[in-house]
Amino acid sequence: MRWKRTIQLLDVHCEGEIGKVAIGGVPKIPGNTIAEQLNYINTVDDSLRRWLCLEPRAAATGSVNLLLPAKRPEADAGFIILQADQAHASSGSNSICITTALLESGIIEMKEPETIVTLDTAAGLVRATATCRDGRCEKVKLTMVPCYAHELDAEIDTPHWGRVRFDISYGGIFYALVDVDQIGTKIEKANARKLVDAGMALKDLINKAMPVVHPEIPEINGIAYVMFRDREEDGTIRTATTMWPGRVDRSPCGTGNSANLATLHARGQVKVGDTFKSRSIIGTEFEVGLQAETEVAGRKAIIPTITGRGWTFGLHQVALDPTDPLANGFAMTDTWGPQAGEIL
Repeated sequence: MRWKRTIQLLDVHCEGEIGKVAIGGVPKIPGNTIAEQLNYINTVDDSLRRWLCLEPRAAATGSVNLLLPAKRPEADAGFIILQADQAHASSGSNSICITTALLESGIIEMKEPETIVTLDTAAGLVRATATCRDGRCEKVKLTMVPCYAHELDAEIDTPHWGRVRFDISYGGIFYALVDVDQIGTKIEKANARKLVDAGMALKDLINKAMPVVHPEIPEINGIAYVMFRDREEDGTIRTATTMWPGRVDRSPCGTGNSANLATLHARGQVKVGDTFKSRSIIGTEFEVGLQAETEVAGRKAIIPTITGRGWTFGLHQVALDPTDPLANGFAMTDTWGPQAGEIL
């Protein structure tokens, strides 16, 4: 075989959301920080992302996490999240996948009953506290980066749902948070297509009308996702994060819940020490907590915690033949949805 490139992937999912981890063969990415490396992938050379995240080597669901050497001396490992649209700065479910992969593969020594792993991300340091037993990572509690509400109760006119109210909040990436009843549906598996279509349309409208940039990390900018939210009778927050080019996050979404927690804190609805459950569209759950108050560039901010579980389920190698005409990948609207036309 005349393979030009090979990368070893450990298959992991967190509460149903796939987050494969590239543990071998990852090329050197230029940049002095993880944020600079993220920016390089997004603005200079996205060939690695397209090769790993698009067909014929990948499907519409899930992420690929590039395991990288940490740039900050206090961190154990760095990583960047690759998805179909671009590389992303932060993710709760993928942080849990990375931590599970590092410990269960032996890349970082597992210590029972608890192992602490510090992850270097483009958004900052994420502290992962893993509960370990019998060689397995049973659950991971993440101490997330500082998060803040950027704008509460913003509104935008839409052609399908009239005037829609939403919050813009930062949870490691920027979210538009929308109460789901405004689009006339509920967060249920049977409504996934309707949620995705609405999320993609709203994301496009909001990004055009309201550009956002992190005040300290300019590489993080723009609304990454629209997350729909609802509250169930037992007090659980139900979430559905819609992701380009057209799918729903299977997990409850760690960065999305961090962003939503910042809006609850800004409204005076939660305080330090509070915890609650967040439930995904498929019924899996995270525990969300408010650990501390802080500031980001003079703005009131919080430190959230996200607790969930990851499972390894396979190990495989992705290869590239130098003669393969589809090295750059492709996406088609029959399986990726109508938004896939933008990257055909």
